[in-house]
Amino acid sequence: MKQAFIFPGQGAQFPGMGKTHYDNSAFSKKLFEQANEILGFDIADIMFNGTAEDLKQTKVTQPAVFLHSVIAYKSIDNAKPDMVAGHSLGEFSALVANGTISFEDAVKLVSIRAHAMQKACEQTPSTMAAIINLADEKVEEICAKVQEDSGEVVVAANYNCPGQLVISGSVKGIDIACEIMKEAGAKRALVLPVGGAFHSPLMLPAKEELAAAIDAT
Repeated sequence: MKQAFIFPGQGAQFPGMGKTHYDNSAFSKKLFEQANEILGFDIADIMFNGTAEDLKQTKVTQPAVFLHSVIAYKSIDNAKPDMVAGHSLGEFSALVANGTISFEDAVKLVSIRAHAMQKACEQTPSTMAAIINLADEKVEEICAKVQEDSGEVVVAANYNCPGQLVISGSVKGIDIACEIMKEAGAKRALVLPVGGAFHSPLMLPAKEELAAAIDAT
């Protein structure tokens, strides 16, 4: 049987994540310690003892989810994936899993990505929302209409699966769009526990900074 591993992105974090691995595996503890040293702060302490709000900060969320994903993967005996994939941030975990990039280099790049995106988030209050059970074309149409009428940034960002599309934009734009989506028949319009409008034009400054870091790695 072939094996495929899919790694999560931002939004998968939760208080206490990774503590079981840390407490029961010397190898996992070593990876936590390496990450702490590279990041320059105690990510393990925040993961184990921080609040949901602490973990929501982009500069914390991304290394936390990445670290937890890689440690969980490396804890699987005889893991030999035929395929790996990742959702957004999860691509870095996938690249470590298939040996394309070292753990150390990935931690550095994830840290740069997280700080660059945190800065972009701080420039404009922004967020994302999952739209459930509304046609993609209708979601796109509403986003375009909200942008045109309000001048706020709102775009279709993540086409997760049939019936679930994530939109991204300014807080005001997302609030307006979510109300219209529900009026148009969406089963739910759920604002996500993320720190900003990822996969939107508001992330352009972060894109440029990360690209330079990748080229230099």
